[in-house]
Amino acid sequence: MPKVTVDGQEIEVPDGATVLQACELAGKEIPRFCYHERLSIAGNCRMCLVEVKPGPPKPQASCALPATDGQEIRTDSEMVKTAREGVMEFLLINHPLDCPICDQGGECDLQDQSVAYGRGATRYEENKRAVTEKYMGPLIKTVMTRCIHCTRCVRFSEEIAGVDEIGALYRGEDMQITTYLEQAAEHELSANVIDLCPVGALTSRPYAFEARPWELKKTLSIDVSDAVGSNIRLDSRGREVMRALPRINDDVNEEWISDKTRYQVDGLSKRRLDKVFMRKRGKLQPASWDEAFKAIAKAKPGNSIAAIAGDMVDCETMFAAKTLLEACGSSLIEGRQTGMDYDVSNLAAVNFNSTFAGIETADAILIVGSHIRWEAPLVNVRIRKAVKRGARVFVVGPQWDTTYPAQFLGEDLAVLGELPKDVVDAFAGADRPAIIMGGAALAKGALGAGLAFAETHKLVREGWNGFNVLHFSAARMGGLMLGFAQKGGMKDIAAAGPKVVISLGADEMDFEPFADSLKVYIGHHGDKGAHAADIILPGSSFAEKDGTYVNTEGRVQFAERAVFAPGDAREDWTILRALADALKVEVGFDSFAELQANMIREVPALGEEGLAGYGDLPKGGSTAKAEGRITAYPIKDFYLTNPIARASAVMQQCSSELLGSGELAEAAE
Repeated sequence: MPKVTVDGQEIEVPDGATVLQACELAGKEIPRFCYHERLSIAGNCRMCLVEVKPGPPKPQASCALPATDGQEIRTDSEMVKTAREGVMEFLLINHPLDCPICDQGGECDLQDQSVAYGRGATRYEENKRAVTEKYMGPLIKTVMTRCIHCTRCVRFSEEIAGVDEIGALYRGEDMQITTYLEQAAEHELSANVIDLCPVGALTSRPYAFEARPWELKKTLSIDVSDAVGSNIRLDSRGREVMRALPRINDDVNEEWISDKTRYQVDGLSKRRLDKVFMRKRGKLQPASWDEAFKAIAKAKPGNSIAAIAGDMVDCETMFAAKTLLEACGSSLIEGRQTGMDYDVSNLAAVNFNSTFAGIETADAILIVGSHIRWEAPLVNVRIRKAVKRGARVFVVGPQWDTTYPAQFLGEDLAVLGELPKDVVDAFAGADRPAIIMGGAALAKGALGAGLAFAETHKLVREGWNGFNVLHFSAARMGGLMLGFAQKGGMKDIAAAGPKVVISLGADEMDFEPFADSLKVYIGHHGDKGAHAADIILPGSSFAEKDGTYVNTEGRVQFAERAVFAPGDAREDWTILRALADALKVEVGFDSFAELQANMIREVPALGEEGLAGYGDLPKGGSTAKAEGRITAYPIKDFYLTNPIARASAVMQQCSSELLGSGELAEAAE
């Protein structure tokens, strides 16, 4: 490890570190615009200049200079100060005086660094150049006159997203950053360039001129649009969530989020259920809480009551429902609302065991029945990293654009038992082989065949478990930990013919088998579930309640309440607690703290943030074979997968413009 001296302080730095990283290790702040920890080094903004001896008698760009033994680095000399002032002056030559009306104001690297490292006055009187605006789609607003050509957006699109859509045209003073033929950026991670842009060139189109950062209350939360469990921050003003931004968590989402995570939040204030409704003479009419609870009690469900959990429900709500049903003498609870009935006796067999960070190190990956780019865009980013390191990827299912080289093995699941020779050889020579089973594979009953594949190809080794199931519902793993699963899935619930069915935001379920039941919908949007219900009890969205969520790799995470629910809507657990009184049963909790304590007592793993331990993978049995064909994937439209997204004007626009209202989605299948 080389030793360097930074401003008189001698430190050891890792092999391969740059001078900039050495300065950071010494606690020195180095200004930068083009350098980013997760992108390749460009070295084109020159803001990170430092003085290095031995070396040429001029400042050098620290981001691109390797740290070598014996270097003396100065970050505070007069030469460095003058050089940075000069660079800042050049960067501001053509930058417009837009700060008062720029959405980046208050969060702008250029503002902050010009104050800290720039001159106090300008010496230029020439006219500034102007650049025509570029269209980058419904999510990204461009003011390219502000662009300083750091190329972060270009590198993100090429290296992280794997979609070569943004690049530079022309040279010198005429250089411009634009998309290909000025078309929309059509990928699921496009809006991350807004966070990366150090100036106001790329900002959020839906959020334009809405608020200033210092006006907003910031709340730590968890994304529920998929099962990745991305760490996010909800910024709110009053009772409205204004925007969602990513939080850094290297184990989960690094510092990226999908466009749906970022922009579905405008749906939180639209199509909301804010009062109780009851179906009278075939039509839903406003009613009171008391009236609704009396109607449910009048049905006299006894132990003939069922609860179906939706895709975005927190663990506390599911536990409250389970406790209520147990008090009534019923065990009819299910979370797989679309009808899947795979074996859940061992949760290790339905978990993403490699972890997201671990899948990056896999060297042979078989994807079965999963359109990962739509079901979990950030897992697709991880697999792309694995491919860059030399991994080979094989896919069973209809073709989709993977953003990395992949070999499609057809749609017939029988291929799992008779793989082509090159695939067998790839897995035989792999040190860290992996399989990823998606929702389409689970729906076809291929879980057993996947376990058999794991046993045959030795996917479980010392320090490595390559068997993975990729869910796309935020509530799925939490529900399975709480026992929200019948052996026969929804068929068992329908066969029991319950008098009362409680739908906990279950909008994708088929209500037809429950035509004779009293259907009670506890949810937050007037979506499919509300249309089918006999009684609607307005609940809270994920942004309006504290809650525990478990992602597809079994990681327990806690989200905080950002705003209060509108109108008469209540937190879901309080509705279930009041329903217990109406049904005259005891549930053992009167507060959220008591409910959470009871839940943790029953499932201790839900009380500790981090990966839950599910034990060893069960033996698959070499006789298990998969049959049938995967002709389509569960998600037909990436932007409209849940009630919040379907209520979002931005997501509707994305679906219409980027997917052609589902036509391209169907073509992709």
